[in-house]
Amino acid sequence: MRIAQVAPLIESVPPKLYGGTERVVSYLTEALVDMGHEVTLFASGDSDTRARLVSTCSRALRLDPSVRDPLPHTLLLIERVRQMADEFDVLHFHVDLLHFPVFRSLRERTLTTLHGRLDLPDLVPLAREFSDMPVVSISDAQRAPLPWMRWVATVPHGLPKDLLRFQPKPDGYLAFLGRISPEKGPDRAIRIARRAGLPLKIAAKVDRADEAYFETVIRPMLRQPGVEFLGEITEAEKSQFLGGAMALLFPVDWPEPFGLVMIEAMACGTPVIAFRRGSVPEVLEHGVSGFIVNDEGEALRAVERLNELDRREIRCAFERRFTAQRMARDYLALYEALLVHEQNGRLVEAA
Repeated sequence: MRIAQVAPLIESVPPKLYGGTERVVSYLTEALVDMGHEVTLFASGDSDTRARLVSTCSRALRLDPSVRDPLPHTLLLIERVRQMADEFDVLHFHVDLLHFPVFRSLRERTLTTLHGRLDLPDLVPLAREFSDMPVVSISDAQRAPLPWMRWVATVPHGLPKDLLRFQPKPDGYLAFLGRISPEKGPDRAIRIARRAGLPLKIAAKVDRADEAYFETVIRPMLRQPGVEFLGEITEAEKSQFLGGAMALLFPVDWPEPFGLVMIEAMACGTPVIAFRRGSVPEVLEHGVSGFIVNDEGEALRAVERLNELDRREIRCAFERRFTAQRMARDYLALYEALLVHEQNGRLVEAA
């Protein structure tokens, strides 16, 4: 099958440091290549892939100081895909809704995975206008604000099976991994760790939009004993960072669409203590791969129960549910269904 994967340009595929969507696109692309498909990846020029790479910018936009507005670059990418559209059986987009006006006439050959939050009021009129576009959610919870869209499936994220190492014996610290922002809850993670009397290691990036929050709320908290801020870490550093943790703290306070870091921790055998928001109950099995809690007090009690969990069973839960191979098979089934639907439509028109 000839498949186009269209990635955001903010980060490379895969990202050098932080980046969820581009990382998932990379895992999916490489898994489809392994399955023998002819895959073209539309992404930044510094991306690393075994697929054919088509780029409209030389490097990830976040890392290019000359870029002030990513929108023109993304529109150029969409135009390049339009020019080459006839080369593909399926066009799989990961750039939110930006391509909808251009590809509406080709919608029966397109699939769009929505990776972000969908509870923003500004999305409603656009989503209603383009409710005929086939879309995929990454959790059932993600769909809730826009139930009228043409949801064709929920496909949870997956990681390459051997990407992260299983670590049976952790060191004595808690971990926070991801992004410094109020909705991700690093302040709550610090309070939980301090109350538990355990060190906390924070590996996270700070976006421009969150610099004020970091300076006024988080930086003063970093002066407390046992709190270590590492900044962004690479993919190669995650096994040691997550595998060495007694638990990953995931105290989110927003409708989390998926939470890739949860399955990264599971791949290392590390339990997750997560707040009951968004996708969390779909990803975690309470009492198996971690604990789902409602507040900081429950999180503290969950820390005290970590010895009840079997790290090897957590790794097995990851292998059952969240590998890149499973994700690729799920998407391939959707691609095949699209092709059958399109071919049947052509037969009807011909008759």
